[in-house]
Amino acid sequence: MTAPGSGARTAVAISPHLDDAVFSAGGVLALLARTGWRVRVVTCFTASVDDPRPFALSTQLDKGLPADVDYMALRRAEDGAAQRRLGALAPVHLPLPEAPHRGYDSPSELFAPPRPDDTVEAELRRLLRPHLAPADLVLAPRAIGGHVDHLLTARAAAATSPSSRIGWWRDLPYAARTPPSGTGSWRGVPEGADEVTVDIGAVLADKIDAARCYTTQLGFQFGGPRETGEFLSCAARSEALRTGAPCVHGESLRAGRTARRLLLAGARVRAHT
Repeated sequence: MTAPGSGARTAVAISPHLDDAVFSAGGVLALLARTGWRVRVVTCFTASVDDPRPFALSTQLDKGLPADVDYMALRRAEDGAAQRRLGALAPVHLPLPEAPHRGYDSPSELFAPPRPDDTVEAELRRLLRPHLAPADLVLAPRAIGGHVDHLLTARAAAATSPSSRIGWWRDLPYAARTPPSGTGSWRGVPEGADEVTVDIGAVLADKIDAARCYTTQLGFQFGGPRETGEFLSCAARSEALRTGAPCVHGESLRAGRTARRLLLAGARVRAHT
């Protein structure tokens, strides 16, 4: 954590996959970077796999990529470009495989509880600790939608950083497509965490530009680059309306005491609780 008088504060976003932080909290990240924060995204599941299982291979074939392409290398490069657009520091890519490379062999298994033989969470906690130790503010997913990698990331975040310093984002695109009463989401966000809605209108274009860097994902997730902008704009409008915030475009987080204070005051970000 930043010591008094040591300079810029540090925010670390823990992203399950190579796009989640930008899709879900890219506006907050861009605002923090604009106001002088050191912003870094640490993505958990980014490892290349030489001989992917059939279901894992299908996740790149269905995006039009041939089998001999290093899909994760492409995605890591996309993430680097996206972070530069946001004004963030060079991203950190942890060498852990995505769920389809860990024995989850169907779409339904990706949205089921973690497998008993999936031991990746302990390694994830070990790898995250040194990156979170200097953070004044940690941003992490709520695991809305219940994807197993999001669930494991949320649990690891809670285990490796004080709850008061964490702001929990609403996972996009899942949050826009999952009913509020939908099952599968992680229930571990502390009850004392307050919802904070940040006005991202000034940086919405930056968020959309960053999101469009993930070219391998846009058609599958949103329908294409133009639709990506429309989706993210609509989601930000919906968040402002849902929370009653006095802005047109917002991103909301469940924030612990310190995280809330930093978002409301220390980051000089227009926010509403």
